[in-house]
Amino acid sequence: MIYEHLIVEESDDVATITINRPHVLNALSMQTVHELLHALEQISDGRTARALILTGAGRAFCSGADLNAVDQGSEEGKPDRGAGLETAFNPLLESLRRLPIPLVTAVNGAAAGGGCGYALAGDIVIACKSAFFLQPFAHIGLVPDVGATWLLPRLIGKQRATAMMMLGERISAEQAYEWGMIYQVTEDADLMLTAKSLANRLAHGPTMAYGLMRQGIMDCMELELSEALALERHNQMVAGQTEDHKEGVTAFLEKRPPIFKGR
Repeated sequence: MIYEHLIVEESDDVATITINRPHVLNALSMQTVHELLHALEQISDGRTARALILTGAGRAFCSGADLNAVDQGSEEGKPDRGAGLETAFNPLLESLRRLPIPLVTAVNGAAAGGGCGYALAGDIVIACKSAFFLQPFAHIGLVPDVGATWLLPRLIGKQRATAMMMLGERISAEQAYEWGMIYQVTEDADLMLTAKSLANRLAHGPTMAYGLMRQGIMDCMELELSEALALERHNQMVAGQTEDHKEGVTAFLEKRPPIFKGR
């Protein structure tokens, strides 16, 4: 498939997807979302990449939905702003969540609306100093979407999340870091170097264990302790049967760095 709205690259076991609509601050049209879904499916099925970077071109990560180019649908003759969520935007978030490899999101500018949700879907989220996070829905009489009402209170607490959504104020990269919303803030010029360094480190780690880890973290956010312990027990069984576990133990006993193969 030839992508019109994305740049997809792969090098040294790291795939990079860049949303490439800088003229509209990387706003997501239905075509953009479908291209992202296709690219993620190819990366998941191909199993050649062992880590993924998601970023944006220009001065924005993603400004959310392109309001001029999304499916509004209708409900009893009235516009249905939820239609595009059901058919495209929510499946995209779920596709990011189901990735079998670690996801690094490199937030290079505005992460607004749904773009904020996709940015925070990363396992490791880094942002440059000029980046910011914004939930602008109240300004146009809508409610947060793309998982924001589920994720933000868990990341930064109910009070901060509620104020961020109702007041619609920009949260700087530094503030997001102080709140625990993101992992790291970099100088603007260093963002992609940092992202590639992190992704390269992850790409040479125990890929199957990482996949179990990222799903386990998300699942355990909703489980009782006893259920979480049972899930950990199952995942440990699966991880313990991988070649990477055997290599890790061997390398530890031989006092050398492990060479993981992602198997």
